[in-house]
Amino acid sequence: MKALITGASSGIGKHMAYYLASKNIDLILVARNKKEMEKIKKDVQVAVKIYSLDLTKESEVYKLYTETKEENIDILINNAGFGLFGTFAETNLNRELEMIDLNIKAYHILTKLFLRDFLKRDSGYILNVCSSAGFMAGPRLSTYYATKNYITKLTMAINEELRQVGSNVSISALCPGPVNTNFNKVAHGEFSIKEIDPAYVAKYAIDKMFKRKMLIIPTLRMKLTLFLARFAPYRLQLLIAYHIQGKKLGK
Repeated sequence: MKALITGASSGIGKHMAYYLASKNIDLILVARNKKEMEKIKKDVQVAVKIYSLDLTKESEVYKLYTETKEENIDILINNAGFGLFGTFAETNLNRELEMIDLNIKAYHILTKLFLRDFLKRDSGYILNVCSSAGFMAGPRLSTYYATKNYITKLTMAINEELRQVGSNVSISALCPGPVNTNFNKVAHGEFSIKEIDPAYVAKYAIDKMFKRKMLIIPTLRMKLTLFLARFAPYRLQLLIAYHIQGKKLGK
């Protein structure tokens, strides 16, 4: 088998690469940080190809597909993404548009193009790394939450379309709470709740993906939180989310 992972140089994506390699699955790693991907390549015992691309640029998203579509990829993992803390009136517009390009547009393009290929051969797995934010609105992290809502709901809709026709292609949404990655550093902020281990999230997600789980939610705490949120008034949800976002650390 062969897996393509975006955002593979750090965090969840890096740990997914190591875990898939431990299962003897060849890798195609995609990120801007080539040096970190080279480290992964040296550490694993499977075939690895590296693409240093900036997926905020639509042309490079299409380039990635064009250069890998003949690779007989079995698993597509859309993981690249970032957030930006701050109130909507204060956050940088250009940075937010880059976020939309990466968190939404890149996912959308790659999911559609690889899904068509998977459907032709009636096999394949797509794992979209979303977030528990995909079920809520997020003051002080508003654009990030909105992007994750888009991808979570898109993934769920595609999952049902595939189920209705009895397809052997599987698509899943990984929806963890805060994870201990570089997210806070890039987003210039912090969460007020404890973050979970990215290696645990990566292994849990891959295992559930192979079981064709539509929504993959690591930890009982987050499952319970999302369940209870269904019964909370929107104003209460927004207040809780506002405080979970913690404080803004920089501009």
